Parts: sequence; structure tokens; C-alpha cells
Amino acid sequence: MFDSPVSTPVPQSSRTALVRQLQELVAALDRRMPQVMRAGESAIARDAATLRQRALRRIDELCADTE
Repeated sequence: MFDSPVSTPVPQSSRTALVRQLQELVAALDRRMPQVMRAGESAIARDAATLRQRALRRIDELCADTE
């Protein structure tokens, strides 16, 4: 997975849209039901959990920029 780039200023309109998209991603990951019979599911679930954590961290960063 990619590391977060050095924080660069994000225009408010772009920030709002990005936060909304990241929130939708988190909601979709939360709705995902593991397919225990699928080969590689443990890796998929682990990657999904990592992606969720990174999305939440980025949301926090973007929201902190507005304060």
C-alpha cells in the first residue's frame, strides 16, 4: 500500500468531497461480509481492515486542517 504523501494544502471544496468519498469507502468496507470459503479471504479481510484504518486516519487529517 502507498504511504501518505507529505501533507499539502487541499482546497476546502476538494477536502469536503474527499472526506465524503472516504466516508463512503469506510461505510462500504463496514458492510462487507467476509467470504470464508473464498481462497485468500484472510488476506482480503486484512487488506480491507488496513484500508479502513488509513481512510479514517486521512479523514482525521483532512478535518484537522480545517480547525
